[in-house]
Amino acid sequence: MSSPAEYYNSLPPITKAYGTICLAATTLSQLGLLSPAFIELIYPEVWRLQVWRLVTNFFFLGNFSINFGIRLLMIARYGVQLEQGPYARRTADFLWMMIFGSLSLLVLSLIPPFWNPFLGISLVYMLLYVWSREFPNAQISLYGLVTLKAFYLPWAMLGMDVIFGAPLMPDLLGIIAGHVYYFLTVLHPLASGKNYLKTPNWVHNIVRRWSIGHQAYGNTGQPTQPRERTAGTAFRGRSHRLTD
Repeated sequence: MSSPAEYYNSLPPITKAYGTICLAATTLSQLGLLSPAFIELIYPEVWRLQVWRLVTNFFFLGNFSINFGIRLLMIARYGVQLEQGPYARRTADFLWMMIFGSLSLLVLSLIPPFWNPFLGISLVYMLLYVWSREFPNAQISLYGLVTLKAFYLPWAMLGMDVIFGAPLMPDLLGIIAGHVYYFLTVLHPLASGKNYLKTPNWVHNIVRRWSIGHQAYGNTGQPTQPRERTAGTAFRGRSHRLTD
């Protein structure tokens, strides 16, 4: 792209919206215009009808730091590649993946050892996990130190976080949520021929009503069936350096 504005405009809608909101939340927090305590996930406050916390906690990835930059790059790279690759012209399916992942993380966070006030990092790791399964053979250069297949990237990133002293639980929650989604939408349907996690019609209606991204519809106005997916689909291309 010839300019940052053209690059930004070229991003797919769901990933662009999520990354933009995350960046805005951190910027407002740094400027003192938004208190993280107002948007964090605290279930006693949710029971007091502060229901916005169920959504807003996903938009804060921490204050400006190297870790924040890496998380934002993960959204910009892996989220974009998912939405423009396996989910091309399937905006509703991608949106449903994000919704299902968020709901799964909220359920997991009800278990006291798994609770975390902000689940945005976990949602990013879910995107990373699903991407690693869609492109298992892509070659990844990790900080320029080692090259590995994308299939192992979530675990490598988790190991790096352990080395750098970052909390381990957000990464694990994202990997768990990503595996549950991938199992229910890809592995189990391939084995049994039954998909129990089809994108609901109300998600298709949202995408169609608000003209979000691309979604193919037949003459009946119902979403057409997505392309058949096969296990082990891999992207074969040049390696990607995580910190570029």
